[in-house]
Amino acid sequence: MTKIPTIIPVAALALLDPQGRILVQQRPEGKSMAGLWEFPGGKIEPQETPQSALVREIAEELDIVISSHDLTPAGFVSEPLGTRQLLLLLFLCRHWEGTPAGKENQQIQWVDMAALGELPMPPADRPLLEQLKLYL
Repeated sequence: MTKIPTIIPVAALALLDPQGRILVQQRPEGKSMAGLWEFPGGKIEPQETPQSALVREIAEELDIVISSHDLTPAGFVSEPLGTRQLLLLLFLCRHWEGTPAGKENQQIQWVDMAALGELPMPPADRPLLEQLKLYL
């Protein structure tokens, strides 16, 4: 009998500015995959929906306010992560309040799709690029 891996649900955000650029953040030193660029977001807690987790995570990480009503599902990926399985849900958002800033010592940058494809990214984020193109 095959053991079912523990699933780690994560919500991520493709924040899109009026120029069509996407905000990404660099994983800080001391974290796994440090130096790689990723979509901001984080783990979905048991009492949360993916949208509410993303609203919380984005406020914590980027110091901006997004609304769950402005989130559009844009793709997902299921990727092995050691003995666990990462389920990464990507949402697109074009509206927010505030100015994004890296509150957790992470670098952030706005990039277009061509530049995004050139950045070193975690294995789970890369497949989301093709899915994201369908919404841009």
